[in-house]
Amino acid sequence: MKILITGITGMVGSHLLDFLIENTDYEIVGISRWRSPLDNISRHIPEINKKGRISIEHCDIRDSLGVDNFFSKHKFKFIFHLAAQSYPHVSFTNPIETYETNINGTENILNATLKYSPEAIVHVCSSSEVFGRVSKDKVPINEETNFHPASPYAISKCATDLIGRHYAEAYQLNTQITRMFTHTGPRRGDVFMESTFAKQIALIEKGFQEPIVKVGNLDSMRTIADVRDAVRAYWALLNTSPQPGEYYNIGGKKSLTVRNILKYLISLSSQKNIDFVVDQDRLRPIDADLQIPDMTKFITKTQWEPSISYEKTMEDLLNYWRERVNKDGNSFLSR
Repeated sequence: MKILITGITGMVGSHLLDFLIENTDYEIVGISRWRSPLDNISRHIPEINKKGRISIEHCDIRDSLGVDNFFSKHKFKFIFHLAAQSYPHVSFTNPIETYETNINGTENILNATLKYSPEAIVHVCSSSEVFGRVSKDKVPINEETNFHPASPYAISKCATDLIGRHYAEAYQLNTQITRMFTHTGPRRGDVFMESTFAKQIALIEKGFQEPIVKVGNLDSMRTIADVRDAVRAYWALLNTSPQPGEYYNIGGKKSLTVRNILKYLISLSSQKNIDFVVDQDRLRPIDADLQIPDMTKFITKTQWEPSISYEKTMEDLLNYWRERVNKDGNSFLSR
C-alpha cells in the first residue's frame, strides 16, 4: 500500500517522512517541484536512489494535467496534502502565486484523488491563519470561530479548508481538515519569526552578523507546538476512524508573545550582549495577533497530546541553525 506526501521536501513533509519510515511499512511516494532543495530529506537519498520504499516524483500541483498524470500511475491509501506557498509575509507581495498554489493546487489534488484513489483518506492541511484577527472573547479558538483572514496566504487557506470539506460533502471523499497552529523545530524556514531569530543568533555567535537581531511584530501572541508532535497528530487523525469532512484545531500548550520567544532564544545563546531592532520590512500590513487554540475536539477524537516541550523545541531549532551556519559559513545572509 502507498502513502502520498505532497510537499515532502518541506519542514513538515520531511518530518512526516521520518516518522512514517520509522513507524510504518508503507511505500511512500512524495511529489515536489523540480527545483525544490533536498536538504531536508538528505538522510533518505540513498533509499530514494536505490528505488526502495521511498520515491520522489517532480510535479507542480498547479498543473492539473501533470497532477492527473501522476495520480493515474498510483493507488494511495493515505494522502497528506502539505504542499503550499506557506509564507504569510510573502503572500502580500505575491498573492496570485499564493492563490494558484494553495487554491488551484488543492483542487487539482482532490480532483485527481477522487478520480484515481477514491477510497483514500486525505489529510488537507489548512491553517490557524484562517481565523486571523480574533477578539479576546473568542479565545481559545474553537473550530466554529468565524474566519477573518489577515493575509492573502490566510485567504488561500480559507479556500483550501472549504475545498476539503466540499469534496467530502459533494463526492464523499474522506477528507480530514486540520488547522494547525504555530509549529516549528529543526528545518523550519528562515522566513518564519522564531526561525529567523534562531538563524540570526547562530550567525551572531559565529561573528557573521553584528549582535542585533532584526525583528517584526513582537506583540503577537502565539501557541507553539513542535513539528514532530504535529506529524504524530496527522498520523493519529488518519488512523482513528475518521469521519469525512471533519475539521480540527491542533496546536501546542505553550502560549506566549513573539517578544518572549525572542528573549528565550537569546537566553540560550553563548553571546550575552544581543539586542534587537524592529525592521519595517518584517511587519505585515495586518497581523493575526492572537493565536491560541481550543484542541478539545481533536484530543477527544484521537487522544493525542503534545509530548515535546517548548524549551526542547527552541533548543533544537537553535542547534539546527548552528549546524547549518557551521557548515555553510558566510554563504548565509541574515534575513
